Amino acid sequence: MNFKKITYSILSLALIGSIIVYAADHIDAPAVSGTKADITDYYAFEGSSSSNLVFVANVQGLLSPSATAGAEFSENTMIQFNIDNTGDNVEDLVIQVIFADGVAYAYGPVAPSETGLTSGVEFNATNNASVAITEYGNSANIGTNNGITLFAGPRDDPFFMDFAQYGEIIAGNASSFNDPGSDTFAGTNVMSVVVEVPKSTLGSAETINTWVQAKNRVN
Repeated sequence: MNFKKITYSILSLALIGSIIVYAADHIDAPAVSGTKADITDYYAFEGSSSSNLVFVANVQGLLSPSATAGAEFSENTMIQFNIDNTGDNVEDLVIQVIFADGVAYAYGPVAPSETGLTSGVEFNATNNASVAITEYGNSANIGTNNGITLFAGPRDDPFFMDFAQYGEIIAGNASSFNDPGSDTFAGTNVMSVVVEVPKSTLGSAETINTWVQAKNRVN
């Protein structure tokens, strides 16, 4: 990696009010639909250890198995997880993930040098980890460093949605979803970024607001 200043500007966004919840955005972001920066889902939840928190961003939804084999993260896109622990809806901490030469690099949680739509990569963050991006069909590569755990690679789309039944409800032809219903996303994949961090790195607030952004490199 070249550790000169690199700046990214926002392309797409997924919001969460407070943990532990998820946000989904399939098929309805025309500005980035079909690109490597299209966020499909965002999850934040407690890790297998109650001392940790997990952040997950999925991009590039509706990948068929054949398309997944050739899918990759863009080296011009940064995934940025934002954490607001003061309630002012401005990020106090960020976790940034960038990609280069088949490797994912995570920086943070760290106080950002810039907030809002444009971000510089926080290369000097004490909290950092890297991992080789997992190839489709291979066992997961997991990177760990300073308590930070990182994964990047293809995964089966975990989001369940019965769009056909949803259409029937909207049209007034049905009053509820079926149990269990039909998973519209069955058999499709996403490119996933997973970062697990100690809660102690996120500040002392009892509640946090969090959101994720996909940002495009501008220099």
